[in-house]
Order: sequence, then C-alpha cells, then structure tokens
Amino acid sequence: MLEIASATSTYLELDGHEDDLDCARILIVDDNEINRDMLSRRLKKLGHDYLMAENGEQALVMMEQHRFDLVLLDIMMPKMNGYEVLEVIREDRKKRTIPIIVVSAIDDMDSVVKCIESGAEDYLTKPFNAVLLKARINASLEKKRLRDREEERQLLLEKNNIYLSDRVREQTRQISSAQLAAIFAMSKLAESRDPETGEHLERMREYCRTLSEYMQKFAKYQSAIDQDFIDTLYAASPLHDIGKVGIPDNVLLKPGKLSTEEWAIMRMHSIVGAETLRAIDKQHPGNSFLQVGIDIAESHHERWDGSGYPHGLSGDDIPLVARILAVGDVYDALTSRRCYKAGFTHEKSKEYILQQRGKHFDPDVIDAFLASEERFIEVRKEFPDIPSE
Repeated sequence: MLEIASATSTYLELDGHEDDLDCARILIVDDNEINRDMLSRRLKKLGHDYLMAENGEQALVMMEQHRFDLVLLDIMMPKMNGYEVLEVIREDRKKRTIPIIVVSAIDDMDSVVKCIESGAEDYLTKPFNAVLLKARINASLEKKRLRDREEERQLLLEKNNIYLSDRVREQTRQISSAQLAAIFAMSKLAESRDPETGEHLERMREYCRTLSEYMQKFAKYQSAIDQDFIDTLYAASPLHDIGKVGIPDNVLLKPGKLSTEEWAIMRMHSIVGAETLRAIDKQHPGNSFLQVGIDIAESHHERWDGSGYPHGLSGDDIPLVARILAVGDVYDALTSRRCYKAGFTHEKSKEYILQQRGKHFDPDVIDAFLASEERFIEVRKEFPDIPSE
C-alpha cells in the first residue's frame, strides 16, 4: 500500500484533453488496480485507446489477440514478472517491434539496465510525473511510426524490385539489337507515365553521345572513352529513369510541390531502377550495357560536391557515365515546358548550368557542353515536344 499511496500523492494531473498525437492502442500491464486506473485515466486524457492486463501471462495472451502500438509494463507481478515478459517478447519476431515502457517502483540502475538490454524502449519509475509520462509515450509512439513507415517503404521497394525484375527479365535473355529495342520501349513506358516528358529519351541519347564524343578528345579520358563507351552510353541512357515505374501516380504525377515524405518516395526511383537492373545482371553477368544502365539509373542525381542522392557520392566517385548524363538531363529539364513553368531559352539554361560548375556538375563535362552547345540547340530542334491536347 505504501507504493500506491505515494504514487497517488505525487501524481500530477493536467487539465483538458491532450491529443498531440493520433490515437494509439496501448496495453497497460500492472497487477495493482489503482496503478492501472491512474494509467488508464492518463491515456484517456492523451486521447489514446487502452486495454488492461493484471499480470504478464494475461498480457501475452492479449498481445496475441490484439494489435498494440505500445505497452506500459510493470516489473513486480505474480505468475510472470516484467522481466520474463520482456524475454518472451524479445524472442517473438512479431511482438518484438512493439515499443515497451517499463513503469516500475524499482528505482535502481541495475533494473533499468536489465530492462533496456531485454528490449524495453524506456524506463519510468513510480511515482511517475504526468508530463514525463506523456513525453515518453509520445517519443516511443513516434519512433514506432518511423519504424513502421520505413518497413512499409522497404516492402514497397522489394515488391517493385520483384515486379520490375520479372518484366525486364522476360525480354533480356541476351543483349541484341531486338532486345535493346525492347529495353528502350520499356524506358518509354516509364516515361509515358509523365505526360510532359515528350521526346526526352531521344534527346538524352543525343546529348550523351555529343558530350562523350567531345570528352574523348581530352587527354585524361582517351583511355576511358572509346567508341564502345559512346555506343553503350547512347543505348543505355534511356534507362536512367526506368525506376519511375515503381513510383505511385499520386507522387509522380502530382502537379504541385511534393511534401517531404513524397519527395523521399520520388527519390527512391534511382534505387528501384538500379536494383531492378542488378537483378537482371545477376542472371546475365558481365554485360557492359547493363553495367552502364545500373550506373546511370543509380547515380544520375549525384552531385559533384557530394550533395546529391541516393548515396551522396562526390567527384570522381560518381560514375563517369552518370556525370555526363546529369548535364544533359538538367539541360533538358530546363529547356522543357512544365505545368509550373515555360521552357527556358538555351542562354538562360546555359547560365544556370555554368553556375553549377564544380557544384552540381563535373567541370570537365561543362567544358564539353560549352564546346558542343550548338549541337545541343540542334538536338532540341530535331526532337521537339509535341504539345499535349
């Protein structure tokens, strides 16, 4: 009774209904009815649903029957104490992702360490402070939401990888002229989901060939850039955005500014595309076309100064093919009409690209761009976008 009386006398009540976070379902596990009542009233004020268990055995049964977002667990209980409950949950693949806050009258460091090592998210001693309890609950629920979101994202990525791998594998047994045409058609399919891309892929092939042909004249690239390099980059460049097949329409086709979460999903297209092509490469290893496709799909949004994605590569760590394609990709985006802007002139686009020398772009590729800008203007005219109806 001393524990209960002490808890009651120091428990801090807050007025009003506090709903800072969305409603969660929380399991209260405590053998003491007064403690359960105090915690349930607290959770009700915070806007959460709750169920109560009188001991560890009952708690485990309820966790099999219901989905919980959080568990508030006492230590000293009959039949099965809190330490034993933590051990059982830690060994259960489905239950061990549920955050657990231990709420106990035991106030010693050994108990805290033992609970944390056994998988508890946090530890709060009785008598507990209402404000502190709210903060611990909110923090644990937020961590769970972030973990759940990441798991969902990974599952989506895995499903997309399997889906795209199966589609590409059907048409990529050996790299031949007919199969290159099929790959290009698949790239066009990815592109066709965006009604504003027009003749983007055709222009990208020409931009990449133009830049690589000029860079071949640079002494430092004569051993790296030969005719095979140029031809392979020309053929593989349409694969750079193939991962967009795996991006949901509500994100890919959203006309306005993307939210932080939507932008994170959009950026996944570089990973989705690269992993899809890697899966094919495992079946047909050593093919230069697929290797170049992987490099440009994964790295064409990396930046020379390391501020790009998905891996934050910088300088020469970025594959050369991706550094070349990046300049053509940005130039094409700048000169193309979008729902939120008119197409920029060549001079305005050139001005921006020069500003990004050594930041976004490899300085050598910018030199090649400046030396061949007339060809860029010609390509833009040769492959104009057809205005949508």
